[in-house]
Order: sequence, then C-alpha cells, then structure tokens
Amino acid sequence: MEDKKSEGLTGELNSGVKYESSAGGRKSTQPNQDEAAKEFEKLKGKLEELKKKILSKYKFTRFLSILPANSLPLLAEDENIAKEIESSKPMLLMMCIPEENYKELPKIKQEIVKLVQESKQNVWVLFKTEVDLWNYGLDSKYELLDFISASFPLHDNGFLGSLRVANIHKTLVLRKFEKYVASYAIGGSLVRGTAGKDSDVDTFVIIDDTDVKRMPRLELKEKLRGMIYDYIREATALAGVKNILNVQVYLLTEFWESVKDAQPVMFTFIRDGIPLYDRGTFLPWKLLLKMGKIKPSPEAIDMFMKSGEQTTDLIKRRMIDAMIDIYFGVVTPTQALMMLAGHAPPEPKIIVSEVKKVLVDKEKLMSSKELKILEKVVRLYKDYEHGKLNEISGKEIDELKKESDEYAKSMRKLREDLELRMREHTAEKVNDEVFSLLRNIFGNKSQEALISELEKELVKKGKIKARMLNIAREIANVKRKAKSKKISQAEMQKISSEASELITALIEFAQRKELIAIEKSVLQVSYDDGKKAEIVLTDLGVFVVLREGVKKISGRKLLDSNREELEKALAETKDKMKGKLSSEVLEVLRKEFGEFEIGF
Repeated sequence: MEDKKSEGLTGELNSGVKYESSAGGRKSTQPNQDEAAKEFEKLKGKLEELKKKILSKYKFTRFLSILPANSLPLLAEDENIAKEIESSKPMLLMMCIPEENYKELPKIKQEIVKLVQESKQNVWVLFKTEVDLWNYGLDSKYELLDFISASFPLHDNGFLGSLRVANIHKTLVLRKFEKYVASYAIGGSLVRGTAGKDSDVDTFVIIDDTDVKRMPRLELKEKLRGMIYDYIREATALAGVKNILNVQVYLLTEFWESVKDAQPVMFTFIRDGIPLYDRGTFLPWKLLLKMGKIKPSPEAIDMFMKSGEQTTDLIKRRMIDAMIDIYFGVVTPTQALMMLAGHAPPEPKIIVSEVKKVLVDKEKLMSSKELKILEKVVRLYKDYEHGKLNEISGKEIDELKKESDEYAKSMRKLREDLELRMREHTAEKVNDEVFSLLRNIFGNKSQEALISELEKELVKKGKIKARMLNIAREIANVKRKAKSKKISQAEMQKISSEASELITALIEFAQRKELIAIEKSVLQVSYDDGKKAEIVLTDLGVFVVLREGVKKISGRKLLDSNREELEKALAETKDKMKGKLSSEVLEVLRKEFGEFEIGF
C-alpha cells in the first residue's frame, strides 16, 4: 500500500496515459471543433453587418465573439437572464470593452440593443470589461472563462486569442496533472491591460509536490517543465494565434520558499495574477498579500540590499560586454570584406595593417575615417585582453556605438563597390583566359574572328559541344557588361562556371592537337632483323631514340644525347609537322643501321 501511494506524481510523470478529469463531474466545455467551425461560419454571415456597425461606432472594442450554445444555462443563471429569454435560445454575443470606457456602458448598451433589434436576429449581448472577465477567475467561475475562451471571434484585438491559448494550455496540463495542479494563473501585460495584439502571454503553473518521496526535486521540476512545455506547441496550434506563450513552472514547496524569501517575481505574480484554475491556494495568497500579511524576512531584505550594492559592478561588466560586442560587430564584417577581396580573413592582431594594405592602399575603397574606427575598437579590445582596460563609461559606449553604426553603414556600401569591382576583375580574367587559348589555337586574331574560327573549325566539325559557341559569345561581351554594371553576381558566377567548361574543352583540344603533331613528327625505323628505333624531327635537330639511349645527328655524325635535351628540343619546336629528313641524315642512319626501313 505504501509503495503505491509513494508513486503519486512520480508515477504520473512516468505514465504515458493522460489523466481524464472527473473531479466534481467537471467536463470539458470545448465543443467539437469541426462541427463548431461549420456552425460558426453560418452565424458569422448572419452577424457580419451587425459587427460592422458596432465596430464603426466603437472602435475601442477589445473583442466581439459568439459564445458556445451550451454556455447558455450557466450564463443565464450568472447574468439573471429571464426564463422566457433563455427558453427562446438566443445567440449569445459577448462584447468586451476597455475598463476606461466603463462609464460609457449604459449608453453603449442602449445603442447596441437598438442595432440588434434592427438586425432582426435572436441575439442576446453580454457587455463586459477586462476587469469583469478577470473577476470570473477571482470568483472561481472557471467554467465561464472556459466558455469565453472557446467562443468564436467576430473581432479580436489580441485579447481573446491570448486568453484562448492560455486556457487551452491549461486544459492540456489538467488532463495530465489535474490531481497535482495547485494553481494555473495568467498574468503579465494581458492582465495589466497593456498588452498589444502580438504581446506574449505569461502564465504560471504551481504543481503540488508534497507526495514526492523518491525523485530529487530538481529532476522532478525538469521533467515537469519538459512535459508542460511540450503542450505549448499544441496549445498554440489549436488556438490559431501567433502570441508566444511563456509558461513558468513552480513546485509548491519551491513557491512557498520564494514567497518566504520575498522574491519580487512572486509578489508580482500573486498581486497581478488571475487564476484560470485553483484548488484553494492562489486566492488565499492573494488575500494575504492584500492584507499585508506576506512580508519579507530580515535575511531576504539583507540579500536584496546586497544585490543593490552589486549594481555598480554589474553595470561595469555590462559596459565592457557592450564594448566587446561592438568590437566583434566591427571586426567580423571587415574580415568578410577581406575574403570578398580574395584574401584570407586576417587575425585581429594584424587586421588593421592588412586592411590598410588591401582596402585602403590597393583597392582604395576604405577611407582613413573608417580605418581609424577599426583601429580604435581593436585597440580597446587589446587593452581589455591585456588587463589594461577594466572599465568604460556610458559616454564612451554611446560614442563607440555611433561610430560602429556609421562603420557598418560604410561596410555595406563598401561591399557593394567591392562586389562590382570583383565582378569587373573576374570578367576581365575570364575574357583574357578564354581568348588567349583561342589565339594559341587559331593565331593572333580579333575576338570576332576567333569566335568565327571556333564555330567553323571546332563546333561545326563536332570537336567540341555546340553550346560552347554561345558561351564564347557571352564571354566576349562580359567585360563591357561588367564595366557598365549590367551584370549581377549570379550571372557572373554562371558565366565563370561556363567559362571553366569552355577552357577545359579548349585545353583538351589543344592537347589532342599537340599529341597528333608530335606523333606525326616521329618516324619508325626497322633494322637488323627486327630491331626498332625512333627518329624525332625537331627545330633543334634530329634525334634517334634507341633502346640503349638517346642520340643526336650533328652534321654527318651520330652523337650521344639524353632525354632532357630531347624534351627541351620538342618544347621549342614551333611546328612539329614540318620536320625535314635530309639526305645527310639518311646517310648517317645508313652508317649506323646498315639496311633499314622507315615507317610512317
């Protein structure tokens, strides 16, 4: 028996089964979403004209919404709606207005009732301020808050959506942990009346951990937080709002300790918080605080006094942190620009000198003013690293911030200028490389003539792909387009990539041509019953390649040579297809080989 009891909350955490509430016979007030949505669309159409008239007259309206039909009995009882009206089953329309417009409520009621009568719809309007709605929570009328959060909005400035996401999350948490949830409260700007349409929604969950015996409380809290936080995504999706739901999870024992130690966040939570669910714990706290019965201990007062005394040191630390942030905000984009300029990102200790060399002196893009700002932030950071700088004033930070903003603006402009310049450099390089190759193949001709030769000799003869002709034409125009700033970075990258393809194709063709030429400059010699040698014709003479080595014909003699001399001669031979085999050479070969045959 004792083991089963000790499981308690720990067992609930480890269970995959969601707890279904049966306490007090309370059932979910959320209607079937699909059916409700269809019904709402019908109702919305009927009330569209009425909504427009109300909002045109009362622009300050927080929200207009249609309450679920099953809320009628409970609201009729709470609002003292006459039985004959209840029996007619009117559509319940809730209009929420700001608390500051409460004094106008009698006039508003009169005019809205008139508009409803004119619409000839069976509608009953409930008029509430935000304070009225929060009073439902303070009066433990949580079912009414459930109905309001489940209502369908005709108009919402963010209030209803915020309440809805908090209430849905509460429902999800209660399904799993209802036996252990001491309180679920909403607070923050929504309750204070300062929330905007996109404001965060702040909620607090207090979990009763008094039956936990085997699990360390830190582990317990982390496990609870993980599961409760998982429900945030589900609640946000179901609510259909963009408001961020911030949930603070506290253990009951931890909460009491924080109250005892006078944690300001707890005082604020108790003072401003409105329970969406409470098991008789939150409201007594609120009453005790109001009565002045929750007071900080002397130890807590001493602790907070010390915190105040540490403020100066904390501010100094944050000022230094701000300087460090400014440093990285200046140095990092500068390194990026150096990379854009084709250099490795310089280390901080040499960044000033490298930037001066490249961006100031060479590229002439950065002014001395920007360089001084860079120099200043680097110097300050070095002083901090070496322990020379331990404090910096707010005035200096303001000045640094102003200078760094100007620097960042200049860097953005500098980047644009540098990208344009680099595109020009790239365009020039690509053009020069391609047409230098074409001149090596077809001779020193104009770009137009070279493109014509490319088409006639290589493309039409199927020696390179047809698309290479269009690439060559693009490259012929790329310099002009880059100078006139009529080419984007993406286009330049595309052309560079295509140029690489064309260059590879031209090099391969040139190598094939060279190989063929070399082969045509080599003669095969057969002699002495099957022995073979090669005769290589070069501009520097005739070489004989034998199995035992390389020789060279000089005049009427065959002299010893080597591979290095042969390779040098081949490299310096301009036209390998026009070698000459003179009678003198044939005579020397006859002396060396006797009878021989030449094969081509």
